[in-house]
Amino acid sequence: MEKNKKAFGLWSAVFLGIGSMVGAGIFIVIGQAGAIAGNMVLLSFALAGAIALLCGYSLSKLAVTYPSRGGIIEYLVQSYGEGFFSGSLGVLFYIAQLVALAAVAKSFGTYAATYMQGGVTPFHTNMFALLILSFFVGINLIGASLVAKSESLIVVIKLSALAIFTVAALFYIKPSYLSISDAPSMIHILFSLGLTFFAFQGFSVITNSVEDMQNPKKTMLKSMVISILLVGILYMTVTVAVFGNLTLAEVIKSQDYALAEAAKPAFGEIGFKLIAATALLATASAINATLYAVTQLSYTLAKDGDLPEVYERNIFHNTEGLLISALLIIPMILFFNLGEIASVAAVIVLLIQGFTHTGHLFKIKETKANLILVILAITGTFSAAGFAIYYTQQKVEHFGLYIVATFILAYVLEVILRLINDRTIKKQIFEEIKKIEDEI
Repeated sequence: MEKNKKAFGLWSAVFLGIGSMVGAGIFIVIGQAGAIAGNMVLLSFALAGAIALLCGYSLSKLAVTYPSRGGIIEYLVQSYGEGFFSGSLGVLFYIAQLVALAAVAKSFGTYAATYMQGGVTPFHTNMFALLILSFFVGINLIGASLVAKSESLIVVIKLSALAIFTVAALFYIKPSYLSISDAPSMIHILFSLGLTFFAFQGFSVITNSVEDMQNPKKTMLKSMVISILLVGILYMTVTVAVFGNLTLAEVIKSQDYALAEAAKPAFGEIGFKLIAATALLATASAINATLYAVTQLSYTLAKDGDLPEVYERNIFHNTEGLLISALLIIPMILFFNLGEIASVAAVIVLLIQGFTHTGHLFKIKETKANLILVILAITGTFSAAGFAIYYTQQKVEHFGLYIVATFILAYVLEVILRLINDRTIKKQIFEEIKKIEDEI
């Protein structure tokens, strides 16, 4: 019995999803999105949460029908076939995950550097970013069970800290700060939607745990909905606390650490430090959960023929792909300006979500999903991506071309990898379906 015990039950899967979502999102995106939509960002988080729920429903149906640790990669191959399009999107998704991980690690380094006597310097930021990445590589090498256990502990700690901050901050709210009379126009809610959805996007990590999940047919959708709802409630409550304690000018000025700044009215300078400490836990938690997903992605890509065979070699309970993924992240941390790159990654993740749910339409008879809900997921993701591209194009010259260039790069890499490895991405879920159904 013990041998067949799965690492992820309902609540450990929920903690995995929350841990991946509540990271850079609540501590950075809330300020950046607030700079666009003002206190109307509350509605942006609500709308983004609704889109995330629709996407979570669609992914849950796909995960149970095609239970693979590769998650979205497997769904793309099942939907679009064993061709260059699905392979390119797989490579693209993997790259986007690496960039997102680098951004979160850099964010951790920045918060950690605020505790140093010399303040935030590139050396301190990079040093702490590399240390946290190395630490969780070690955690993930030990195995999925420890990932689940460590994630649960971290999530409980950081959610408790956020709850204490939010309750206290609500008592110091100035109603005039929440007035919508001076808020930006409603269109800015849509412009900020790409950022607020990106704060939710970690929910897809839950699908990567399906092979380690107890009774996935019952657990997958339930854990997806619970984690997204809890995170949505948290984001909206914290938004009220932040914008009730800071003016819009203050939010814009401190957008990278707006939540910590909002703790000052209730707790003073020590509140800033405590929330900064919570930010360290949150970003560390996101790295922990997302590393698990990236490792499973690299494993499946290798098994399907999209990445070099070195990814297939096992180290303890995990793959050598984990180490290679970490090595690819290191130069991003050390040498890249991740601001614009992270924006590209956010849009790409939205587009890949859109393509995944569009592909779901081809398999809807097998998944038995609700057609209207899947169509709404498609509409929501592509619309959010479109508004994000349009708005960012005004701020970052040639942003749209960067997106196109990234897609072209992924396609070229797909072609090169196929030529080098002489193999084609293949559907993996045939026998595994029978095996999981037998266990249910």
